[in-house]
This record gives sequence, C-alpha cells and structure tokens, in this order.
Amino acid sequence: MTNFLPEDYGFMSRALQLAARGLYTTTPNPRVGCVLVKDGVVIGEGWHASAGQPHAEINALAKVGAGGTAKNATAYVTLEPCSHHGRTPPCADALITAGVARVVAALSDPNPLVAGQGLARLAAAGIAVASGLLEAEAQELNIGFVSRMTRGRPWLRLKVAISLDGRTALNNGVSQWITGPDARADAHAWRARSCAVLTGFGTVRDDDPRLTVREVDSPRQPRPVVVDSRLETPLTAKLLAGRPLIFAAVHDAEKINALTTRGAEVVVLPNPAGKVDLTAMLLELGRRGFNEILVEAGARLNASLLREGLVDELLIYQAPVLLGDKARGMADLPELVELSGARRLTITDRRMVGADQRILARLT
Repeated sequence: MTNFLPEDYGFMSRALQLAARGLYTTTPNPRVGCVLVKDGVVIGEGWHASAGQPHAEINALAKVGAGGTAKNATAYVTLEPCSHHGRTPPCADALITAGVARVVAALSDPNPLVAGQGLARLAAAGIAVASGLLEAEAQELNIGFVSRMTRGRPWLRLKVAISLDGRTALNNGVSQWITGPDARADAHAWRARSCAVLTGFGTVRDDDPRLTVREVDSPRQPRPVVVDSRLETPLTAKLLAGRPLIFAAVHDAEKINALTTRGAEVVVLPNPAGKVDLTAMLLELGRRGFNEILVEAGARLNASLLREGLVDELLIYQAPVLLGDKARGMADLPELVELSGARRLTITDRRMVGADQRILARLT
C-alpha cells in the first residue's frame, strides 16, 4: 500500500474540489480535477468542463505561468490520466511531454479503454506513479460513471418526498407541497447533476411535470425519460418540450409518429408480461452514455424498480407532517408476513434542509 505524505492529501482534496465544478456539465464524461505542484507550490490547476473540451490535466498544464515549466512537478489527478485517443489526445502523453516527475491518482479509471494503462504508460516513461489517495471520495463524485463502466448501466437514484408517516400524497392525489422550498431547491440540484429524470406515464398524466431544473443555475437540462407501456403520453404534455425518451412495450406506428413529431424519441422494449423491460431500459440508457438517473415517479413504478433490484440509492425528503393511513405510500410493494423479508438499507447521509430532513440511503 502506498504511503502518502500529509501534503498529498491537501493537494488531492483541492483536485477533488476542482473536479466538483463539473458536477452539472461533464456527462457523459467523468468529473476530473488536476493540481500541479512544484517545490510545494501549486503552479497550475484545471478541471474538465464538458465532453469534447480539454481534460483536467491539459487545463492545468495550460495554467503554468509564462516562462514556467511543469518539469519535475507532481500532478495530482482525481482520475487516472487517459491513455487512448477519444475526442481529445491522451493526457498521459501530455504529462510525459511536460516532464512531470510524479503522478498521484485518486481513482484508477474503470473505463476498459484505460483501466491501468494510463498509469502504466507513465511508469514506463520513468514517472513515479501512485493511486488510491482519497479513492472513496473520487468514486462518490463519479458514482454514475463508475456504474456505467463496470455494470453497463447508470446509477439509479430514487427520489421521494414523504410525510413523517411515510406518505407521498393524499388519497386524492394532492401532493403539492409536502416539503418546503429549501428541500425543493435541493432536489433541483440533484436533478441538475443527473443525466436524466425518469418518471412513469401515471405521473405525466396526473401532474403534467416539466422535470426541468429551475431552482439552481445549470447550463444544461437532464433529459426526461418516461416509462409508458401503451404510449399514452398526452401530446400536450409539458415534458415533450425537453425531447423525452419514451420507453414503450407496444409498437404503435401512429402513436410513435405523433410523439416523434412533437420531439420525443420512442424506444420499444417489451418484457414477456407486456410491460417495459426495465433492466433492458437501463442498459440502453447506459449505452447512450447516461451516468446518473434520478427517478421522480409514483408508487407503481417505484415498486417495480425496487422489486427488480434496479434502485441503487434512495433520496428521501421527510417533512414534519402527518398525512394518515389513507394517504398514498412511496412504493406499492407486496405485503410482508415476516420481518426477515424486509429490505435493508444503509443510511449514508442525514441532514436538515430547511424544516425537512434529507436522507440518503443505499440498498444492501
């Protein structure tokens, strides 16, 4: 195991701060930051802004002052430098050309096109390399990218706003607003970092949501994705303005043409039961480069995703109100007769957002 110096942690922490600047913009690429240090002094910093733009290492090298040089510097990078030609040249080659003496990476690249080859190329050029510094933090920042590269599908985060007694809406469907404005703004930040917001036809029919980011500044909008087995999305639905992906289980040429004319793209993926094949849907979203998906749906779709083991994380906003037993729940899961059948969760974060509690929990 590599023994890192105390100053290594400080410089890598700074690189992670830089990487986080791309939280809303880098998809489908990972969020990466780089800090160049020479004789204990930062001589250049950079982060990756968006696909097709220079990578973090290139931006950091460009920031080295006029007349300065990165020769014999240490590069702290939150993700292993790439070794292949994509939209941009390999960053490993740029670091070699610059003459850096040492490269410290937080996370080895899960992309099979890199997967250790970047560090190997640097080492072959005589550069000291090390990885694993603040690895957990780097992986969390790129949890969707890692999921897509290792599992072929995005990280699925299911968001619900509930009362203290676990209800999401009154029995008549009224749900605006259970939580307060601070919680709603926070939820929009999670939308902004997501590649897509996934919902079901029932939510489109009942609430006519836009599924756009409005409460925080974001240069891009997540793409709406709708599970609509029978292609019943109204042609007047607001989310059609966002060029949604609609996953269906039937191939109705007339309905598909009408929805396509209004900007939607329809993908037909039926399962044997005549519903949308949710696993195949996620694999298709992964193939299209979607890293993180935020689910904002009703109890039926929530339950289907949970039953099929497709939910990675719950994002729960809990308001200090009681709605009663007749109100609607968060997921239409089957009744349990033994506690041994309960789904276990690991709470990874819990905090107050205004008057409401926000809980992040992962399924175990």
